[in-house]
Amino acid sequence: MPAVLLTDRAVLSVSGADARHFLQGLVTCDMTKISAEAPGFGALLTPQGKILFDFLIAQDGERFLLDTSREKAADLLKRLTFYRLRAKVELANLSDDAKGDEALAVVALFGDAQAPVDALVFADPRAKALGKRAILPVAPARAFAGDARGEYEAHRIACGVPSGGLDFAYGDAFPHETNMDLLNGVAFDKGCYIGQEVVSRMQHRGLVRKRVLKVAIDGEAAPGAEIRAGEIAVGVLGGAQGGRGLATLRLDRLEDSNGAPLAAGDVQVSVLDRAPQGSP
Repeated sequence: MPAVLLTDRAVLSVSGADARHFLQGLVTCDMTKISAEAPGFGALLTPQGKILFDFLIAQDGERFLLDTSREKAADLLKRLTFYRLRAKVELANLSDDAKGDEALAVVALFGDAQAPVDALVFADPRAKALGKRAILPVAPARAFAGDARGEYEAHRIACGVPSGGLDFAYGDAFPHETNMDLLNGVAFDKGCYIGQEVVSRMQHRGLVRKRVLKVAIDGEAAPGAEIRAGEIAVGVLGGAQGGRGLATLRLDRLEDSNGAPLAAGDVQVSVLDRAPQGSP
């Protein structure tokens, strides 16, 4: 699995004189620390602190490229346009709206895989074990990368890194609940951004009631299946691959279950690590 084309990802461009400042007032990560050598992971939240969109951010010359969910890309572009007001910022969807060499794709790189020379390559900022990402024109990306998506998903799950829209629902989860605070996705020492007060309060008061944890699954269960400990609902299953998965679990109910067997329907579920893992 040296290189996998991630067809579910899209690339947005944020450029212009005010690009960094514009994003700094919106997203959870600290844009002042992002450079060509240091990519970032962040999210745009609701005023109530829940994740609307999440993305990786890489600096490419004078512009920032957002590697985000293709399904949510158009809505993210619309939301950024709404917030732009008079800022000197140019926004573009370089996956769906661009043509020719300007149309970009995202590739996951593993091991010693070397991307074409015209690719923007950066380490995945969420976890070192995830490897690297490459953003490059669509045609060479398709020629270069394979379609071993199942292997990539198994690797992502093994790394304990949630995927929006699969392991949690956009608009329904706080950053702490998806482990963004442990995966370099939230800066607690930066200025204000949308939803910042709620996120800061959860951090300093220890109000996190649920987390995405790694689980083992003895059978087949669909994402979204309710996980129960007897009569107690303790969480929801996310994505799964090869007998391993991620699940959003209520930590207090998990504790109250006193080790009772967990199940998603008729399928047995076991928590592999009751403490979520951060970036190594």
